Amino acid sequence: MARKFEGTRLVVATHNPGKVVEFAALLAPLGIETVSAGELGLPEPEETGVTFRENAEIKALASARAAELPALSDDSGLVVEALNGDPGIYSARWAGATKDFNIAMQRVEEALQAAGATTPDARRAHFVAALTLAWPDGHCETFEGIFEGTVVSPPRGNNGFGYDPMFLPDGYDITCGEMDPDAKHAISHRARALAQLLPACFDR
Repeated sequence: MARKFEGTRLVVATHNPGKVVEFAALLAPLGIETVSAGELGLPEPEETGVTFRENAEIKALASARAAELPALSDDSGLVVEALNGDPGIYSARWAGATKDFNIAMQRVEEALQAAGATTPDARRAHFVAALTLAWPDGHCETFEGIFEGTVVSPPRGNNGFGYDPMFLPDGYDITCGEMDPDAKHAISHRARALAQLLPACFDR
């Protein structure tokens, strides 16, 4: 039995503005007030895990203990089959110190070209999101969501964030970067993980 969240306020354990907006939108219907780790001036912990799950737990626990509030974190990234799973847990790092995802998307495309992955079948990819709800006492509940698709080039659209403009979800003819944000929120890897977490941890 998962532990239930009983408060009305939690920390979104991220300094990424895009993730803050997306989480706030997903949690708003529950009447939960969110505040980000960035707004609270909390330090970013070193992500030493080797899986999305491990890194999500590291970040959520760091914020929960520092803020003395429950904290929600995700570790997410783009997993490209032809690149042996890269950029994977290093998805943000591929964007460099300036977190410029135009650079990251260019790196992915260059790596795919070098691997000879030029057809849609060779450019299969998926987003992964591991969501962790952590409490100050160290307890964690973690759930994973996967969002399948294909990498396209050139990137299309200015919505979303990260690798969204180069990710074409299965069954769609527009990228996540071209989607209305609400439409993307309904089907994303983060939404799929949240769809598992909410009934497990929230009585609402």
